[in-house]
Amino acid sequence: MKVKLAAASLIAVFFLSCNSENAAKENNSYNETKTSLLKKEEKNPAHFIVVKGNSKKNIVGQTVVKGTLHNRASVAIFKDVDIKLSFYSTTKALLETDRETIYQILNPGESQDFKTKYFAPKGTDSVALEVIGAKVIPGTSN
Repeated sequence: MKVKLAAASLIAVFFLSCNSENAAKENNSYNETKTSLLKKEEKNPAHFIVVKGNSKKNIVGQTVVKGTLHNRASVAIFKDVDIKLSFYSTTKALLETDRETIYQILNPGESQDFKTKYFAPKGTDSVALEVIGAKVIPGTSN
C-alpha cells in the first residue's frame, strides 16, 4: 500500500513538473509572438490604422471634416496619427492636399472620433482621407 502511494506521488510530481515546464515554454512562446507582432505593427502604422469620414460646408464657408480612426493592431498603441487630406473637384481633379495630425491615443481595437475645419480650395466637391503615419507609444508589449 505504501509502495503504491509512493509510486503515485512520484508520478504526480513528475507530471506536475512537466506541466510547469510546458507552461513556461508556452509563456515564452506567447511573449515572442507578442514581440514579433509589435515590431510588425510599429514598422507600418498606416497598415493598422483605418480612417473613415465625411465633409460638409459650414455657415462661414469652411469645410468641416468629421472622421473616425480605428486601430486594427493587436498589440501596438498609437498616438499622434498623421492624416493626408486630398481635396477633389466634381470632375475628380486633385485640387490640393494637406496634412493634419490627430493628437489622440489609439489602443488596440479602439476607435476615436475627430473633427477638423479647413478653408478648402474653390471648387472642392469631396475630401479623401488617408493615414500616412503615427507614433507608437513605447513599452506597449507588457
